[in-house]
Amino acid sequence: MSCWETVQAYAFRSVGVGERLLPRSDFTLCEQVVLIGSGMIWNIYFGLFALVLGFALATGLAVAKNSQNFFLRKAATWFIFVFRGSPLFIQFFFAYFLFLNLKGLNPAFGPLTAAWLGALIVLFLNTAAYSGEIFHGALLSIPKGDIEAADAYGFTGIKRFRRIVWPTMLRLAWPAYTNEAIFLFHATTLVYFSGFPAWRQEGDALYYANYFADKTFNPFVPYPILAGYFILLTLIVIALFGLVNRRLNRHLPAERRPRMRVRPNLLR
Repeated sequence: MSCWETVQAYAFRSVGVGERLLPRSDFTLCEQVVLIGSGMIWNIYFGLFALVLGFALATGLAVAKNSQNFFLRKAATWFIFVFRGSPLFIQFFFAYFLFLNLKGLNPAFGPLTAAWLGALIVLFLNTAAYSGEIFHGALLSIPKGDIEAADAYGFTGIKRFRRIVWPTMLRLAWPAYTNEAIFLFHATTLVYFSGFPAWRQEGDALYYANYFADKTFNPFVPYPILAGYFILLTLIVIALFGLVNRRLNRHLPAERRPRMRVRPNLLR
């Protein structure tokens, strides 16, 4: 099988399109690159949807934690504390058994035990907690003069939040939020180790990398390929978030615009 035929057969295997059977012997470099790249579709899916959904919840958590309402403030504080204070892998473990029990009570909860939904929910809640704390810190850092200026112009309530508070919060939080986005995509590899099963053996990138490492007894080919894909994904995230950062700071002089600095977390 030529490399082009391999691409046609396996490029979308992770989503159920193409050849069903995995190669069994005489593994080529092309097969490893294509299949691991196919698995990256799921890693991008987990990271992208968790990031988008988590962004909305994180904004709400930041506002709630900064609220004068005691119950809102405490609920947001404890939510953030629980998900930031416990390892992500343990969250996968407990969520899977919770969803499994729900499925036992009602079969309608069955999709929650699948990786495409159950693992996504865990990642969504986890990144929302981390991002919520980042946004809350940015809220506390908003210059008091900006709020006073908004009041002077007659901006109150939702209008003040939408026009002044929220954009300023994003501008201050964006560099740290970029690091959270990068680490979230890296954390998607933990789905492979969680209790959530791969759908019909069509797993993520680490699933295929581990398959080749087990079959060839040589981890020094598939795992560097996997790392290469994530490095490329990281560069794409930095580029896209850099464009947003430039947009958020377009009103500032060039010398005052904050530069993006990637500081990846070593531990979750």
